[in-house]
Amino acid sequence: MAVKWGVLGTANIARGCTIPGMKEADNCILYAVAGRDEAKAESFRSEFGFEKAYTGYDALLEDPDVQAVYIPLPNNLHKEWVIKALIAKKHVLCEKPLALNADEEREMFAEADRNGVILMEAYAYLHTPYISSLRSDIQSGVIGDVDYIETAFLTQGYHDDIRIRKETGGGALYDLGCYCTTMILSLTDSEPDMVLADAEFNDKGVDVFTSALLKFKNGLRAAFNVGMIFPAGTDARHDRLYIHGSKGTISSDVEYNQAGDLCYCVVSDGKKTERKIQARQNYALEIEQLGRCIENGESAHISADFSIRNAKLLDMILEKIGY
Repeated sequence: MAVKWGVLGTANIARGCTIPGMKEADNCILYAVAGRDEAKAESFRSEFGFEKAYTGYDALLEDPDVQAVYIPLPNNLHKEWVIKALIAKKHVLCEKPLALNADEEREMFAEADRNGVILMEAYAYLHTPYISSLRSDIQSGVIGDVDYIETAFLTQGYHDDIRIRKETGGGALYDLGCYCTTMILSLTDSEPDMVLADAEFNDKGVDVFTSALLKFKNGLRAAFNVGMIFPAGTDARHDRLYIHGSKGTISSDVEYNQAGDLCYCVVSDGKKTERKIQARQNYALEIEQLGRCIENGESAHISADFSIRNAKLLDMILEKIGY
């Protein structure tokens, strides 16, 4: 069985990442797309082969044949349109960050429960076998007890972009930091006990470079740096992951959300081993997973508990930097 999907918006991440993943997914039907502009919605329909194009998001939600909705709208619009889609009895995959704070997320997941549908936050990278392999190595004890995690995600600066507008929920922490916090949280079951953070803000009051130090109740320490600071108009990017344990380390320069041959290095008891993981397109994996949830009753890979846990951590960091 395949799920009939509707795409609520014509954002760049939909065009460049998620819709190509939907086309690759083996249980997805590209059924409908909606945009505020008729011409743009029609161009998406023609380009990707959707059966229908709608002008206005409400029109798509009123279509009874739409089973699931993908929402790539600006961060400040997530809550409104996620809740409308849930009330319309549509399953929802919504871009990260799902909401601007943990209270909004609780309200959204409660609405999903009330309407008997699934809501999942779109962290495509967490669906890859690369992440599963990292977790497996940690759980196996190959590097012993993990006591420190460090990660970074740095990109070029942006100009006149929703990612650096405060009114749309922009900034380095919302756009990039959520990758780092979910990576750290996916590798520990403990809760943060201490958060220290600081940021550089632009003239519009949006953080463009943010650093955080975290300590968890089990003693784990973690740190991350995120920023939109490299020269604009370039492909400059820096991604990093380092995990220290009592018996060894794991290190990787794999960029978030990548496919293909992904490698990381394990050093254990003085022996160095390279892991090579073959990963499919991340966005196809998340579409297929939510499709299995809808058709076969599988549990959402990105659970409500995990999303709210991450939102609470982001709230703590946002408070520390004064956003």
